[in-house]
Amino acid sequence: MAQESVTPRLIAALDHAWAAIRARHPDVPEVVMTLGAGSAGNAPGTLTLGHFAGDRWQRGDSERLPEMFIAGEGLSRGSLPVLATLLHEAAHGLASTRDIQDTSRQGRYHNTRYRKLAEELGLDVAEAGSIGWSATTVPGATAGRYTAALTGLTGALVAWRHPTPAAAARAAATRAVRPVRLRPPNPGSRIRP
Repeated sequence: MAQESVTPRLIAALDHAWAAIRARHPDVPEVVMTLGAGSAGNAPGTLTLGHFAGDRWQRGDSERLPEMFIAGEGLSRGSLPVLATLLHEAAHGLASTRDIQDTSRQGRYHNTRYRKLAEELGLDVAEAGSIGWSATTVPGATAGRYTAALTGLTGALVAWRHPTPAAAARAAATRAVRPVRLRPPNPGSRIRP
């Protein structure tokens, strides 16, 4: 008996969970769901579980769509933590829809406006040191509202990605940085510090 293909099951379950969030919170935007490496290019031992990025995809001639990225490494955590990641990123989606600045420091620091949006989605939110109100968990009452989505995720989480080894991540980062040679503006002139 042939096994069902993994990719469509994963993406369909993630997309179904996102649709369930949008059904409860219409300001959460439609997204293009992507799945990939959350450890590649990061500092050793760090993992990006997900991200929401506005206007990354083009549909047709005039419509831009945001991207919802889920790290394959995070799928090993199970359905409730994956739902937590989706809801965390949905709070960023609300901020985007409502034109609210919810982060700073290149999107790493989650401010009190982010905390309020995450709470609106039913998350418990706590401070996480230098990254602000980023620690989010799904309380029982919120999980109960997403029973069907959690069941779908549980059935679909049959595979997950292994983290990129630290040495490979460092090598990839090194290859991405190209040295820049400064040239004087005029032949014969010197570059001053």
